[in-house]
Amino acid sequence: MHRRPYTLHFDPKLSLNAEEKHVRDGLSAVLLTGDNLWVSCDERTSVERLRRTGPHSFGEHCSYELADLLDLPDDADSEIDIEGMGHANHYLWIVGSHSLRRKKPDKKGKDAEAQIARLAEVKGEPNRYLLARIPLLQNEKTGDFELHKAAPHPEKKGHMLRAAQLHGNGKGNELLDLLADDPHIGPFLTIPGKDNGFDIEGLAVTNKGQVFVGLRGPVLRGWALALELYPEEDKHGQLRLGKVKGAAQTYYRKHFLDLRGMGLREMRECGPDMLLLAGPTMDLDGTIAVYRWPGATRLTADSLIPADKLQRLFDVPHGHGPTAGKDRAEGMALLDERHILLTFDSPADSRKTGDNQAVADSFLLPE
Repeated sequence: MHRRPYTLHFDPKLSLNAEEKHVRDGLSAVLLTGDNLWVSCDERTSVERLRRTGPHSFGEHCSYELADLLDLPDDADSEIDIEGMGHANHYLWIVGSHSLRRKKPDKKGKDAEAQIARLAEVKGEPNRYLLARIPLLQNEKTGDFELHKAAPHPEKKGHMLRAAQLHGNGKGNELLDLLADDPHIGPFLTIPGKDNGFDIEGLAVTNKGQVFVGLRGPVLRGWALALELYPEEDKHGQLRLGKVKGAAQTYYRKHFLDLRGMGLREMRECGPDMLLLAGPTMDLDGTIAVYRWPGATRLTADSLIPADKLQRLFDVPHGHGPTAGKDRAEGMALLDERHILLTFDSPADSRKTGDNQAVADSFLLPE
């Protein structure tokens, strides 16, 4: 397994949220467009753009507040819990976790009864119910890709690109409404994500209009789930789910993947195939691995993919012992056809090589 470190340089003026958490401490998604590396932190309502500054480094940090581009149902300080980004047809796609959140007990709290009561508190956060696309165009003068609320299409004269999101009401959205009646997923919608409940943590989009959503949970008897959607823009400028041919459910396909008990942490299209980052569905240190799902984008019906039809490429080191709870790979970008870049949530101190830096790792994909 060939590993090469990349250094990400962040601007200290753009890097802290309202709770003073640094963006590098919660990197949950990463995407490369040209010389720009896009990253997101799961406790913010922004996406961050870096620029290639060397053979193995990115910097020149720029931040885009999504409240300026989308109609977030809650205020700009309420996290989206961004867990996936994709790029196709001049749009940046973004997805929130859609998960419920269970409160953590305060380990330093002296009142055991009060801390036990916290574990019974479950709530949803409106901004998490986000599936959206934002016009993404390259500035010819600077070479940087930029986000816009609306912009002329660069190839179709008279056609406008517009930011849009899946229809919702702050308590959910069209996808969750449909999944409520799903025999596999419906029973898990009221369970918090970190308890093997419904939790989106991967996104991949194609130029054919496919939007793949990878689920960290639920994992059903060892089988992970990916949903294949075809969002369309309606006359009001909102996204609606289009009908999907060959699916048992009208508006989405279900793909069951035998990842040996792991859930999906990220997805990335690679030609007709899909690269998968798999890891624990629960909040624990455990195996993290990269898979190739051959022919994923060519399927025309729901599917059940056994382990022997998936290529396990390599395992990714993670925190353990003195670094328990650290270095959990969550973001995966395709650098080229042979290399991926992984970013890590809760990075160990060894990845914090400066006050505002984080180290990501690139890996050579086996032939």
